[in-house]
Amino acid sequence: MNSILVIGSSNTDMVIKTDRIPVPGETILGGRFFMNPGGKGANQAVAASRLGGKITFITKRGNDLFGNQTIGVLMNEGINTEFIVKDPDLPSGVALITVDAGGENCIVVAPGANGSLLPSDIPDTVFSSEKHNILLLQLEIPVESVIYASKKARENGLKVILNPAPAQVLSDDLLENIWMITPNETEAEILTGIPISGTENALKASDILINRGVENVIITLGEDGAWVKTEDFTGLVPGVKVKAVDTTAAGDVFNGALAVALSEGMEIREAVMFANKAAALSVTKMGAQASAPFRNEIA
Repeated sequence: MNSILVIGSSNTDMVIKTDRIPVPGETILGGRFFMNPGGKGANQAVAASRLGGKITFITKRGNDLFGNQTIGVLMNEGINTEFIVKDPDLPSGVALITVDAGGENCIVVAPGANGSLLPSDIPDTVFSSEKHNILLLQLEIPVESVIYASKKARENGLKVILNPAPAQVLSDDLLENIWMITPNETEAEILTGIPISGTENALKASDILINRGVENVIITLGEDGAWVKTEDFTGLVPGVKVKAVDTTAAGDVFNGALAVALSEGMEIREAVMFANKAAALSVTKMGAQASAPFRNEIA
């Protein structure tokens, strides 16, 4: 069974390409402007669906044009949208993104309705292990909802994968429900206090997270790959070297791909290799969901 429940944010991304990201107080002239569907939850849902996962996605959107467009995009990607909630008052989330000539980005998010996705919006029935085997979560919705969903999923036998982004300090009450956590270097440092400057520090950080209740740790290291700490394997899984055009959503593609690979029964190390390939392909294209590769591209 490769049925995955994703609970998280959906946004509309407004992107400007520019030679460099401006410093505070500076105005610069950019180049191309375009809008894309985004949001970490939606990005991961789309990435997983394109790679063969059977996806149910829960988010909260506004009663506006952006929200209506979001539903259409997700349905076109083959994602089950029946549990998506409409907020009568708040607008849909938006993100303002600047991408420089080297593919690096700077992002500001106005969460809108994402910030009002509460436990009462999430039906108990979605946590049935007969319907889903993995729950994928991020942190662009209220933490109380993330804690609630992780507890319900664990109680019902789902494996919970948490992508702890945007970075913030998390309680043991949440971490003890997490089967796998997937921070990047910055997020891992905020969670553990350990700067991720090499494999020795990556090991220290992953040990801290495991001692706090997480079963498996993957620290993503960009083009260098991912540091993995599990019961069966500890070490670096190398990345794939490519010329980056836009790194927006690379982490989301990694997590979506990882969830699909694990739901199909791949061993963790093999699943990380699969996710590294998907993330590498994504940075060779512009956009968030638009950059998510299809299964045949991985092959």
